[in-house]
Amino acid sequence: MTSSKKQKETENSQAEMQAPEIELTPEERIAELEIEIAELKDKYIRSMAEFENYRNRSNREKADWIKLSTQKLALKVCDVLDNLERALDQIDEEAKEDKLIRGFVLIEQQLRKVLESENVRKIEALGAEFDPALHEALAHIPSDEAENTITAVIQNGYTSHDVVIRPARVAVSSGQAIEINNNNNESTMEE
Repeated sequence: MTSSKKQKETENSQAEMQAPEIELTPEERIAELEIEIAELKDKYIRSMAEFENYRNRSNREKADWIKLSTQKLALKVCDVLDNLERALDQIDEEAKEDKLIRGFVLIEQQLRKVLESENVRKIEALGAEFDPALHEALAHIPSDEAENTITAVIQNGYTSHDVVIRPARVAVSSGQAIEINNNNNESTMEE
């Protein structure tokens, strides 16, 4: 066999392996192309929706990072504000007219306004009903207040954008103190 015969046989076997193309009518070709266009449109719309979701998710994550960093700083400022508030509570009424003390009161008010401008709010707990979502009970004490009423605030709590960043640490009333009446005990014993 010559090389030209071998080459022709190879070409013939390759031609047999390839499927013969069926001639499509123009209407069939148009229908085929319309299906392909619909598939590509669907892929495009899905890709655009995925990108939009990605962009929204990225924006939310960025906003959350900013809020988180603000909350960390706010908690540090809250500690300073709480200490300043405790110090001012120890001053008697006569000394509050002193210029230095009035200056500290103004600083305390300014710190509170700065926190409020960042949507950091103090949780008003004294006299409120205990709410485990806002308060952390450190003690139950008998008192004249109704049961589950906050009788003392040990550490102020704060919210940021309506999310608790530090719960208020409180003492909660356990209700009226139980009084043992010795007269009642004696009368029951006699019976």
